[in-house]
Amino acid sequence: MIMMMRYVAVTLTALALLGGCQKKEDPSEAGPAERAGRKIDQATEQAGQKLDQAGHKLDNAAQQASQQLSDAAKETSQQLDKAADKAGETLNSATKEAGRKLERAGEKMQSAADEREAKK
Repeated sequence: MIMMMRYVAVTLTALALLGGCQKKEDPSEAGPAERAGRKIDQATEQAGQKLDQAGHKLDNAAQQASQQLSDAAKETSQQLDKAADKAGETLNSATKEAGRKLERAGEKMQSAADEREAKK
């Protein structure tokens, strides 16, 4: 879009310069077409500068947004890693506790079996 606007501005400037300029006998006096051409040149230059500035601002905004997304993704990844570590620790603790309880239940079963054998 920026390129199209520049193309239109350059084309209008060229048309104004080629079609309306008449050389006067006194070169210090500019005719109406020449004055219009100069104004178009100035307007084209100013528009180009403003478009360049707008493009730089958009580039900067895009870079900032990209950095913010990257930072947010990194922070989220770190939080997920911490949560996974904590869940792993909790699971390990629960597994150990279940193992202890099973071991105690097994000991009780063994003890009961030994008592039954002793009574025979």
